[in-house]
Amino acid sequence: MDNNSYISSTGGENALLVSGEDLTLTSPTISKTGDESSENSDFYGTNAAVLVTSGTLKISGGSVETNASHANAVFAYSSGKIELENTSIKTSGNNSGGIMVTGGGTLTATNLSVETSGNSSAAIRSDRGGGTINVSGGSYTTSGVGSPAIYSTADIYISDGAELSSTSSEGVVIEGSNSVSLEKSSLTDTNVSLNGNSETYKNIFIYQSMSGDAKEGTGKFNASDSLITTNKGDTFFITNTTAAITLSNNKFVNTDPTGVFLRAGSGKWGTKGKNGGIVNLTLDSQVIEGDIVLNSISSLSLVLENESYYKGTFKLSDGYWDESAITASASYSNSLTLSKDSVYVLTGDTGFSSLENEDESNSNIYANGYNLYVAGEKVEVNESEAPAVPEVSLDSTSTETSSSVEEVTDPVASPEEISSSPSLALILSLSVCGVLLLGLIIFMILKLRKKSPNPPDVIIDQSTPPENPFK
Repeated sequence: MDNNSYISSTGGENALLVSGEDLTLTSPTISKTGDESSENSDFYGTNAAVLVTSGTLKISGGSVETNASHANAVFAYSSGKIELENTSIKTSGNNSGGIMVTGGGTLTATNLSVETSGNSSAAIRSDRGGGTINVSGGSYTTSGVGSPAIYSTADIYISDGAELSSTSSEGVVIEGSNSVSLEKSSLTDTNVSLNGNSETYKNIFIYQSMSGDAKEGTGKFNASDSLITTNKGDTFFITNTTAAITLSNNKFVNTDPTGVFLRAGSGKWGTKGKNGGIVNLTLDSQVIEGDIVLNSISSLSLVLENESYYKGTFKLSDGYWDESAITASASYSNSLTLSKDSVYVLTGDTGFSSLENEDESNSNIYANGYNLYVAGEKVEVNESEAPAVPEVSLDSTSTETSSSVEEVTDPVASPEEISSSPSLALILSLSVCGVLLLGLIIFMILKLRKKSPNPPDVIIDQSTPPENPFK
């Protein structure tokens, strides 16, 4: 079906409902108004503009717009599957996400433009029962309070240059045993408004709310070859759950001088005294600069491998390690593991309960004027000048393609290229020989013409064949 319109202005009703069939739409215009207050709209999509409960819906182009409360734009529930490409999506009411799954739904999005402006309206959203969302390219922007670019109670995969941005909320929120993977994309967060039980500003937030919307377990965040920018607060915050974070060749920027790289501690979720954060952080060919702060009921396992570089200090939430904290560090479960080719540069006195280093001399740990303690004992590390923070180069396919085209079309080869290329050197040698031979022939002709009875400026009758000067 091409260029059709689907409209609903009634609360608790969908503009387009697909159940038990397969449907393909091209350039549709889908509009939804009509408020709803029931949680059914968030759990089951009863007030969404588009709802698929079973079967497959494919949409290419077109637009989906909602202007109502609890009016999510595109919603996949249960066995419903949705495939979107080059579609524009806008929502303006509260509790109105852009693309959403619950109950095991599946949604694939390619090059979408998604914008939400209401509160609690994530651009990429999931709720009870989760599901799977695959996003390739496109832009996803939120401006409402409590509206992260991604709210995950599902498995969500972002890739191929997708641009994620939030201006009044976290960038990414992962609740419970769910995940977000970011590859060759960008995430920019300016979290200017605290929402609900939040007490700190942060970009990537991993927690367990105990609301029943997400099962308990490890929240996973993986990122590679991506740009992650934090404009207010900490880059990571973990509370009342276990987090597994794996980072590879990302560029991290935090413009807030008070923000740390990672903080784990207690919040308003869970049981007091048991609601810290357990963090398993793996840096794989990753450069990080910034502190890690934990409270006394949180723990950290920090792994650096494959030429990773970390410059910062692991410290307690009430400040740098003092003498009593250093002595007590043996009781904390905070471990550091380094490959031989990785580097750790201290920016303050630091203590771990255990250290496992492939370099037994610890020459890849630089004191930088500070001390490292393991199980309460000071250990010897490298006292020489620490290496500078390496520059991170993000993979860019478009840049590489442009560069290769320029190299192919450039007619001028550098001397280095000529010397390193046997074929270019041979061509150049033959060209020089040819020029010398041509010069010799011209010289001989001019010499013979001087002996000719006709001066050089004589015009010869073209009807008579010219004499061959060589005869």
